[in-house]
Amino acid sequence: MNAPAIPLDEMIVCPHCDAAYRLERPGAGERAVCQRCGTALITPRRKAGVQIIAVSLAVGILIIAATVFPFLSINAAGTSNSVSILDAALAFSDGPLIALSLTTAALIIFVPLARVLLAIYVLVPIVMDRPPARGAAQAFRLSEALRPWSMAEIFAIGCAVALIKISDLADVTFGPAFWMFAALVVLVVVQDNFLCRWSVWKSLDNTQTS
Repeated sequence: MNAPAIPLDEMIVCPHCDAAYRLERPGAGERAVCQRCGTALITPRRKAGVQIIAVSLAVGILIIAATVFPFLSINAAGTSNSVSILDAALAFSDGPLIALSLTTAALIIFVPLARVLLAIYVLVPIVMDRPPARGAAQAFRLSEALRPWSMAEIFAIGCAVALIKISDLADVTFGPAFWMFAALVVLVVVQDNFLCRWSVWKSLDNTQTS
């Protein structure tokens, strides 16, 4: 005899390994984790929406500020030069590598900024117990699609490796944007860890069907 089918709204599927489970929402502070690959499926937290919005606002401010202020200064043989993150990303914008420069700027500046703006757009109405904004589901889907292309932390690691290599050749001074970017990387990680994607989708579904 075949086992009775589980309704789709009572199931959850791991986004990484496609393992399917019967949905059991954990309590606040607990997590539902995939037994096959260890991916966190549901991570509800009290007042997580407000915290994520606050972190997103901080990330957005830091991204804009970090592109304006000097990132680092290099002194070598009596010559000093300061660059910002945007200057570094667009270093080859005058030559045939302009596509590479624009892609670099997008991956370390514009994609992370777009993600936090989309998160704010989606979460603010939910936190305020209002109907979701127009196109909220599409906006959240786009934010999740952009997540692998948000490479601020990769840029930070690359800068750290480069600075270690040139430290013996020149005097390197970190500018305000360096510390802003360091804080930005930490906040991006915090934002991703605080965000329970299942809870957001559930909230969007509930408001759309009610």
